[in-house]
Amino acid sequence: MSHADLHEGEEMKQDAFLPEDYTPAEDEPFMNDRQLEYFSRKLLAWKNDLLSDSKETIEGLQDGTRNIPDIADRASEETDRALELRTRDRQHRALELRTRDRQRKLVTKIDSALRRIQEGEYGYCEVTGDPISLKRLDARPIATMSLEAQERHERREKVHRDE
Repeated sequence: MSHADLHEGEEMKQDAFLPEDYTPAEDEPFMNDRQLEYFSRKLLAWKNDLLSDSKETIEGLQDGTRNIPDIADRASEETDRALELRTRDRQHRALELRTRDRQRKLVTKIDSALRRIQEGEYGYCEVTGDPISLKRLDARPIATMSLEAQERHERREKVHRDE
């Protein structure tokens, strides 16, 4: 059996291991292999979407200058593009920057969640050590606190902000 056949077999085994319509259920053991695989796939898909969006944004900004062989034409095109970028609506640019910054932070949190899966810590509240509800994890797979711990944390933050 070749390496490619072995790899193909692994993928088939994973698909059989986790049916497409699988969703974690409260009546199964918490953070069993199926749940961990489910959340791992969900996190990786989210990360890939974010990175794809980021790549498209960067490619869009570079598009006008990519295929111009004549150096003078290219310089002219780059100058025109620079002027176009400078004259963009400031709010739109600020929104783009906030969006990219948010994407970077999300990718970091996704990587952290994937690391917690590898280390056997995923799904447990970092404050109390209690399991985070499957419903919360499904809605926010990067959650590090149970809903109750998160609410306490936010109340304390609000109190400190108001002082």
